[in-house]
Amino acid sequence: MGVDVTRRATWILMALLLPAVAGADVLSGTVTTKVRAGATASAIVVYAEPLSGSAPAAPAKSYAIAQKNKSFSPRVLGVPVGATVTFPNDDEIFHNVFSLTTGQAFDLGLYRAGASKSRTFTTPGVVRVFCNIHPQMTALVVTAATPWITTAAADGTWRLELPAGRYRVTALSERAAPVTAEVSVAGTATAALALDESAFVAAPHSNKFGKPYPDAAYKPQ
Repeated sequence: MGVDVTRRATWILMALLLPAVAGADVLSGTVTTKVRAGATASAIVVYAEPLSGSAPAAPAKSYAIAQKNKSFSPRVLGVPVGATVTFPNDDEIFHNVFSLTTGQAFDLGLYRAGASKSRTFTTPGVVRVFCNIHPQMTALVVTAATPWITTAAADGTWRLELPAGRYRVTALSERAAPVTAEVSVAGTATAALALDESAFVAAPHSNKFGKPYPDAAYKPQ
């Protein structure tokens, strides 16, 4: 009986310690962004991919980009491959969510206030999302083949909990090309990345038919 009690106590102790060990490896850092004078840096997505082996499947999680006040919120979202993103219409008007991104084009159609539709993102990449009625509405969905993906805070800081190992860390924004760094994680590690948005020039986009928006779409309603 004494042996059984000892074994049971050992198992309980291991169970208590396992979560702490699993969360002990932390990769963090800050992304600095170069912008034009007077401009504000856009939101940044950061993700880490293992340099050896494949990344595990991401745990189930809900993702959403709301349509409110003729805007997408959040404007930038990072998700793992296989994630489903819902697009609820929280306005009192109709919206039409679509993308013409090569290889990942979709059209959720026109739907009314209070309704919600969704899209599953199965391929890594950057998908630009628009509304076919309101040209000012734009969002960016970044999909990566890793569960370790996050959006940096407003000051550029970010943090990921992941197993020890070597990783390629990528950062990108709506207005800057991706930058990468390789880092070894054992306990804690940091990675500094820098984006350049200073050359970004906004350009009008087409509607879902590949045509310019009518002039009336740009007028306040």
